Amino acid sequence: MSRFFTSGPVTCIEDLRVLAERRVPRMFYDYADSGSYSEGTYRANEDDFSKIKLRQRVAVDMTNRTLASTMVGLPVSMPVALAPTGLTGMQHADGEILAARAAAKAGVPFTLSTMSICSIEDVAENTDAPFWFQLYVMRDRDFIDRLIDRAKAAQCSALVLTLDLQILGQRHKDVKNGLSTPPRMTIPNIVNLATKPRWCLNMLRTQRRTFRNIVGHAQGVGDLRSLSSWTAEQFDPRLNWDDVKRIRDRWGGKLILKGILDPEDAELAAQSGAEAMIVSNHGGRQLDGAISSIAALPEIVQAVGDRIEVLMDGGIRSGQDVIKALALGAHGVFIGRAFLYGLGAGGEAGVTQCLDIIRKELDVTMAMCGLRDVRQVDERILAGQPALSNRSF
Repeated sequence: MSRFFTSGPVTCIEDLRVLAERRVPRMFYDYADSGSYSEGTYRANEDDFSKIKLRQRVAVDMTNRTLASTMVGLPVSMPVALAPTGLTGMQHADGEILAARAAAKAGVPFTLSTMSICSIEDVAENTDAPFWFQLYVMRDRDFIDRLIDRAKAAQCSALVLTLDLQILGQRHKDVKNGLSTPPRMTIPNIVNLATKPRWCLNMLRTQRRTFRNIVGHAQGVGDLRSLSSWTAEQFDPRLNWDDVKRIRDRWGGKLILKGILDPEDAELAAQSGAEAMIVSNHGGRQLDGAISSIAALPEIVQAVGDRIEVLMDGGIRSGQDVIKALALGAHGVFIGRAFLYGLGAGGEAGVTQCLDIIRKELDVTMAMCGLRDVRQVDERILAGQPALSNRSF
């Protein structure tokens, strides 16, 4: 499985990250692997997992284990989904298509971002399994309605509505790298591209190099420069719960609300009629200084977990992280950067390897905690932890 790598065997997600950093142009690697402002919340998403300890059990039957579960009522081979990530097709040519294929083979959901390089139609035409579509709310409501209709036509099986990007938190690395639409071809960027021949060759072989959900679909957007001015003014700060209701009614299918971090917002989400919510701080890319997703999870589960399915996103880098989130009440988790590292490192095979690593780690960790069915995971596997209602990290 690791034949496409040249630096020895890959054993963990960190190995994939190192390879991706080596193979992906700096501006696009940094886009994926960065947070806003001081990056405090970005770091906390990972660091807070290490503070959660597990109970090791022995002399229990560890045979016939299963990771099979459901997410939003849909069967999954393990409770893990690929999160929506912008510019995925710039980590590797045709990245969204490759990631969707890897997810389908692994039996887990793939979520396509509004800000993807490959369009809804591109992914639908080049994959067999239904996928989920993530929606940003723009000022151009007609465009949003058409996006929803296109996702319906592509038979997307769930809509993920992101609520925490009404305005953009600044990511310093993007500013310093000149990441724009189109990217600024500064001398450092040109020199860096020259050191990534494999990436450049793959990009030359594809026609998918822009935001294909937007160009040719949004009014007045026909090229990269018109796209730049359009996106700069389109994210809508007026987004509110009435918009959620309108989008839910137009969509008519399974709805997942992404970006919940506070119990009061979780209560409103539970009242919205959505099937699920994702506890998420946008990967630490929005409000720097917000608490980590895993720290926010228990209180939200306690508040609304009996009325709406609670999922979690942010900082998942291993199967151990997955089981810790499940133990704290998540019904399933999303991985973003972890699969992007795999994609940047080795395309579709790299995403497959990422999922294989997480699956094996989850399976072995579950067994060592004394369980055989992932659906039985709860806070009993945590060592020395207070009750959910009092948990803090």
